[in-house]
Amino acid sequence: MNDKVEGEDGSPYRVDVHCHHIPDFYRLSLEEHGLFTAGGIPFPAWSPELAVHFMDNYSIQVQVVSISEPGVYYLRTADERCALARRINDYTTETLVRSSNPTLAGRFGGFAVLPLGDLGNPSDTKHAAAEAERSLTRLGMDGVGLYSNYHGVYLGDPRFGPLLKALNDLGAMVFIHPVTPPAAPDIPTSKLTFLYEFPFDTTRSVVSMLYANVFNDYPNIRWLVAHAGGTIPFLAYRTSLLSPGNTHYSKLFYDTALSPAPSAMKSVREVTDVSHILFATDWPFSSALFPSSGNPAPQLAETFDAQELRRVERLNALAQFPNLVPQEKR
Repeated sequence: MNDKVEGEDGSPYRVDVHCHHIPDFYRLSLEEHGLFTAGGIPFPAWSPELAVHFMDNYSIQVQVVSISEPGVYYLRTADERCALARRINDYTTETLVRSSNPTLAGRFGGFAVLPLGDLGNPSDTKHAAAEAERSLTRLGMDGVGLYSNYHGVYLGDPRFGPLLKALNDLGAMVFIHPVTPPAAPDIPTSKLTFLYEFPFDTTRSVVSMLYANVFNDYPNIRWLVAHAGGTIPFLAYRTSLLSPGNTHYSKLFYDTALSPAPSAMKSVREVTDVSHILFATDWPFSSALFPSSGNPAPQLAETFDAQELRRVERLNALAQFPNLVPQEKR
């Protein structure tokens, strides 16, 4: 492997595995249903051009985009959820990933959004499994996105079983993104659930899967957990007390979004190898943190040496998402 640091020639080199897109038709649907915020933050401006501008400013070569809270589960009927999920996934693939526009070409990957919303209806997981297969095999997407809970149902619930079996058969990378829990506490910052309820909800979901034996039952799924795994690294020992000797947390992948400080990253290093840590920004919801240009996460250098940082910022993602960058450009 060439030891030259990527990007020394000024070209973008980072791979951002946790960032979001908000197509105009999706934003319109949200507004028609009275939804204007996610995690307490107003939906920010987004366009493919704004995304590329951000990437160029922060030396990011590729974004793997996904849909943040609330996905499509706010829609009332299965038909509506299926239609919008398919439209978003087609847009992600055709307008972004396979774009013929030279400004956009080669700058995007994507996680599929699935049409889940009513776990009481078995057809919901069947529709989700079908869309996952279509997205991964026909559209060639990089993985699928799941939320930490769906109307209070967490991922360890047995009703997810048919979907998890399908994802296991596909060997899918599954990105777990948190959402606001059903009953957030009534404290002064309670509306800003992204600050602390998001990490806690990630933890609830991962622990629910641990206790439901999901990681053993579906070993071919690769799990990427947002925001350094929420509080999982800190609570790894405590939450594993009922399953002594359990090493499943070490097999998860963790992103650095909104968590580049040593207090988070060194905790992650205690539960997994550097190869399981992937760079991320959470843009555009985090856009206030990136006002100009430069290094988007200088704090990472306090935890990782130069070779490790290269793995975190680029090579680990390419190992898990081989379609993002052509082999000759690695």
